[in-house]
Amino acid sequence: MKKNLIIIILIVLFLASFSFSKVKKFSFAVTADMRKYSGPGKYDTKEYFRGVIEAIKKVSKPAFMVSPGDIDPPQNVYYTISKYLGKDFIWFPVVGNHEAETKEDMEWILSYKIDKNGDAPPNIVNWGPEPCKQTTYSFDYENSHFIVLNEYCEGYKGWPYEKSSGGNISKLLYEWLVNDINSTKKEHIFVFGHSPAYPMPDYDTVRIRHVKSSLNFHRKDRDKFWKLLKEKKVVAYFCGHTHNYSATDISKVWQIDAGHARGIADKGSPSTFIIVDVHGKYIYSRVYRLGKNLKYTVKYVYRLR
Repeated sequence: MKKNLIIIILIVLFLASFSFSKVKKFSFAVTADMRKYSGPGKYDTKEYFRGVIEAIKKVSKPAFMVSPGDIDPPQNVYYTISKYLGKDFIWFPVVGNHEAETKEDMEWILSYKIDKNGDAPPNIVNWGPEPCKQTTYSFDYENSHFIVLNEYCEGYKGWPYEKSSGGNISKLLYEWLVNDINSTKKEHIFVFGHSPAYPMPDYDTVRIRHVKSSLNFHRKDRDKFWKLLKEKKVVAYFCGHTHNYSATDISKVWQIDAGHARGIADKGSPSTFIIVDVHGKYIYSRVYRLGKNLKYTVKYVYRLR
C-alpha cells in the first residue's frame, strides 16, 4: 500500500510539472511480443492485445507507439491499433525473429508505409542500409532522436525465411548506426531492437528466457554495440524477445525489456506496456502491468534522465 502511494505521488508531481512548464513535452508508448493475440475475431477482446491498447488510451495520449518485435502477424496488430487508437495513429513496427523467419510477415512490413504522415513529425530522417533499408531507420520528434534496428539483417540480399538466431548487430548495421548517431544533434537518443543485449529475469515473476539466444550470443558485437551507446550517451535501448519486463541501468544506458503485451495469453509474467514521458531534459518511464479484473495499473516509475 505504501509503495503504491509513493508511485501515485511521483506521477502526480511529475504530471503537475508538465502543466506549469513551457518546455515542450510529449509521450510515446512501447509494446512488444503480442504475437498471435491481436486482430479481428477470437482475440478481439480485452483479455488480449486489445486490452493493452484500450488501457493506453485511458492513461495517456502518446504521439506514437514503437513495438520492438514479435508482432506476428503484423497486419493483425495494425488492425487492433487502428481500430482502438484511430486509423491515423502512428505505429513503428520493429522486426523480431518471428517476422524475419516468416515470408508473409516480411512482405507486409516491407509494404507498410512507415512514414505515413509525410513531412509532419515524427519524420523519418535516415533510412537504413541495403538490404534492410525499410526495416532500419531513424526519425526525429521534438528534442529526441529515435533509431529502429532490424537485428536480423545480415548484410545480404533477401531475408532468412527460416528459423532465425537471436539477432546481431552486424558490421553493416553497426557502421550505419555509428553514422546515424553522429549525424543527430537532438538532446535525447532512444534505440529500439528486438533482442536484449543482456537477458534479465522478469521483475515480478523472476522468469528468465533466451539467455543464450539474444545479442549476447555474439558477445564481441554486443559489447561493441553497448560501448557505442554509452559513448554517445543514449538514454535507453528498448527490446523484447523474452516476454519478461525489466529495466536495468548498464553503464549509464538503460536496457528496457518491454515484456509482452499478450494479455492473459502468457501467464509466465504479467502483460505490460510502457509510457515514456519526455519533458525537456527530463525523461520518465511509467510501466503498466496487468492485474486483477483485467485492469492495467502503473507498477513502476523510473526517471531515465
